[in-house]
Amino acid sequence: MDDLPIEKIAISGPTLASLIQRFSTSSGPIDGFLFGHVSLLTPSTLSDDSSSTTGDNTTSSSSSSSQTLIATITSFLSSTTTSLSFYSPSGRVNTSLLPQSPSSLLGWFSSRRRSPIRPSMREFSVSESLSSLPHLSFPILNSSSVLSPCIFLLLASPILDQAIHTHEYRAYQFRGSTYSFDPKSIDIINIGPAFRGHYGDFSPNSLFPPLACELRSSPMVEDKEDGSLSWIEHAAEDQKQLDQCAEGFKIERLSRLMGHSDASSYTTGLEDLYEKMLVKIESLARQVELSSAKVFEQENHNRKLRHKVARFTGSE
Repeated sequence: MDDLPIEKIAISGPTLASLIQRFSTSSGPIDGFLFGHVSLLTPSTLSDDSSSTTGDNTTSSSSSSSQTLIATITSFLSSTTTSLSFYSPSGRVNTSLLPQSPSSLLGWFSSRRRSPIRPSMREFSVSESLSSLPHLSFPILNSSSVLSPCIFLLLASPILDQAIHTHEYRAYQFRGSTYSFDPKSIDIINIGPAFRGHYGDFSPNSLFPPLACELRSSPMVEDKEDGSLSWIEHAAEDQKQLDQCAEGFKIERLSRLMGHSDASSYTTGLEDLYEKMLVKIESLARQVELSSAKVFEQENHNRKLRHKVARFTGSE
């Protein structure tokens, strides 16, 4: 069984959030199993340079040295309390309490309240006992090697009370060859600016094609109009009202926003127009609110007048 070093550990955001929520809602410390897979990643060394074909031995050695192992945690299984755990007080694993299908068992986790974020002697013994079981080894994806359950995730709450409730976590790999814990970095998938780097390097290879933005009347209007002067005057009046709202930003200028080198300057102009239109809409909304208040006041006044007239006619 190989004792290969793992470069880093990845866990999905929902899985980590669920694990922290399970820990925060428990009545005491808990532990459990971690499931997932370990992948062997080899960066691509393909090149269209003819000179790269020379020195094949150097290329193969550099590619093999750049291969990295990444452990991805996809799920977990926790106990209700540490008194019902899968190991004895001395840290020896009870094989009868292990999962039925250990092919995806990466390791285990432990969570404690108000304790330092460092492994204890019992946790060291549990990791050593778990990794020494030969029937728990699993294959590494994209590789012919196998690995034992060596991942250990430790969660703890702060020792002192804090205004903001926080949780700390740290990941380790137990190395059987050196009998030690190696701290590993944790990547939270789909959370944080580091994950956005997968899309931050994207750049288009070609610009948008020029699009024809011509002012045309709708087909329904073209079918209805018979070329009379009234229809032409009506369309011109509508266009005049639209121009007043757009403040001179004609529809022909929209074509410059697509596939043009100075599109940013036109975009700024369009954003300024949008802000001005929002100011106008807010002004109109205030006018409507004031007019509605005046209408309500006039209705109350009319209601009082009707009551006075009704009392006057009733007295006679």
